[in-house]
Amino acid sequence: MDWNLVFFMVLPYISLSLFLAVTIYRSVFRPFTISSLSSQLLESKKLYWGSVPFHYGVVLVLLMHLLALLFPKGLLLWNAVPIRLYLLEFTGFVLGLWSLAGVAVLLWRRVSEPKIRVVTTPMDRLVLLLTFVSVLTGVLTAAGYRFGSVWFTGVFTPYLWSILKLQPRPELVEPLPWLIQLHVLNNFILLAIFPFSRLVHIITWPLGYVFRPWQIVVWAREQQSLRKTAAE
Repeated sequence: MDWNLVFFMVLPYISLSLFLAVTIYRSVFRPFTISSLSSQLLESKKLYWGSVPFHYGVVLVLLMHLLALLFPKGLLLWNAVPIRLYLLEFTGFVLGLWSLAGVAVLLWRRVSEPKIRVVTTPMDRLVLLLTFVSVLTGVLTAAGYRFGSVWFTGVFTPYLWSILKLQPRPELVEPLPWLIQLHVLNNFILLAIFPFSRLVHIITWPLGYVFRPWQIVVWAREQQSLRKTAAE
């Protein structure tokens, strides 16, 4: 069996299909299952020190990846000046370390706080673990294989576009070091399970709240008042 074809041609389409289908299904037919289920009331200090660097760091790193995907020629033009290349590489590496520290705190919070362990599901642990592996392999790739903003446009930009255009070219990924392949593979797995987790709320439109059925909330004190009135 050619695992290169399985991992980098078949798996991407499975991941994309699950991502789109399950996200749409939950948004349309199961809107009440979409919630962040915040645990801030149970523990807030570690949550703050983990979520802030993780979210800001990951968003900026993903934005840099998106720019390389959409504007590869512009990125190469920017990197044509060495000082700008070094500045971009250094910024990306620092953001990666910042994100790694954040997700490490969030992962430690899930296993070290008794109250958080009670409300933590196996899916929560799996998503955090895969996210940690994704950020870690990204940081190690940036440290071990310099100038990723240059070779990304020559390898991954055409590879990802080939997937989106339904003309997959897995041969572009085959000669890459195992660490980079692991980074790509892990991200495809993370994409596949993303819509099954609570993280799906990130990409759903808040307009769904306008059209979903009314939610009736009955306060406990009102129930107590009714019981007291009935007793009298």
